[in-house]
Amino acid sequence: MENILSDIRQALIDSADDKTKATSQNYFREEIKFYGVRVPQVNKISKEVFAVIKTGSKKDIFTLCTTLWKSGYLEESFIACNLSYYINKLYEPADFKIFDDWVNHYVSNWASCDTLCNHTVGTFIEMYPDYIPELKRWALSENRWVKRSAAVTLIIPARKGMFLSDIFDIADTLLTDKDDLVQKGYGWMLKAASERYRDEVFEYVMSKKSMMSRTSLRYAIEKMPPDMRSKAMAKP
Repeated sequence: MENILSDIRQALIDSADDKTKATSQNYFREEIKFYGVRVPQVNKISKEVFAVIKTGSKKDIFTLCTTLWKSGYLEESFIACNLSYYINKLYEPADFKIFDDWVNHYVSNWASCDTLCNHTVGTFIEMYPDYIPELKRWALSENRWVKRSAAVTLIIPARKGMFLSDIFDIADTLLTDKDDLVQKGYGWMLKAASERYRDEVFEYVMSKKSMMSRTSLRYAIEKMPPDMRSKAMAKP
């Protein structure tokens, strides 16, 4: 895998462009390490790499992903997310320990958080819902990215109508969090749930609006009809 790692990094260096280098930092408050490669090109590199390594063991692929995470580079984290998702049919319960390690030790911005959790971790949770209590544990973390991960992992399952009571449990835990990126994360989760359970989410929002941040509230009701949005946003 050492040669693959070198090839990945050379491909990223070769694919960097001046415009992306000049603007990438604009999307983040924290300082980001990046090559300056557009996301579609990162995804293309990911597919090319996977074509070479797909016959390797899951353990070796996860080890490569961990090495990419450790670099701290945004684009390398995206490739790690893609590679770990491409082998989702091989997921086993024990793999959660790896994902938990990535979330707790290497996720350091919203883009890496959402890319990993929407796909890799979200798919794992659909396959092994007995691990939802681990997401509820994440929601209690002091780490903003771990807390956001608890919510955004359930975005795609929520759109499928899954785990509504657990979604409300996680929203309850994060309800009064002061971090706007956590607020946006659980608001997004509620918005996704509203695609299948509009009335239930509306009822939840109305019962919690006095405690919920306006940021979370706006996210949660974004896809609701105008009359519902107006009622939810109305101040007491």
